[in-house]
Amino acid sequence: MTDPIADMLTRIRNAGMVKKRNFLCPMSNIKFKIAQILEKEGWLKKVEVVKSKSNKGEGNAIFDELMITLNYKKNGKHCIRSLKRVSRPGLRVYVKKNEIPKVLNDFGISIISTPKGIMTGKEAKSVGVGGELICEIY
Repeated sequence: MTDPIADMLTRIRNAGMVKKRNFLCPMSNIKFKIAQILEKEGWLKKVEVVKSKSNKGEGNAIFDELMITLNYKKNGKHCIRSLKRVSRPGLRVYVKKNEIPKVLNDFGISIISTPKGIMTGKEAKSVGVGGELICEIY
């Protein structure tokens, strides 16, 4: 897999389309930080790290996975209407502090990887840093 962040975003999008409550995703620190931001902003209901056993091969390896619980509206529709990966391995997209885009006139959020950590576009503007534009959500 060349882009694990895009894989996680696709799993969120697909789980929302089939109205799943929760699903497992392979764990990495950057995916965990992105999922925590989505949880804090109200796009996801809950994110937690769970231990899983591998049943492949002879050994019983234990590894971490993300258990992501999706958030739905009262009418049963998924809260996330669009989940777009902006910067990808083949084309990195960097923005300066004054070029951070507004997503859907500030109804959505952008997630940026900055030298001070992964944060939303609004937080990056207030801190005064730019960085790699990871994704946009609305």
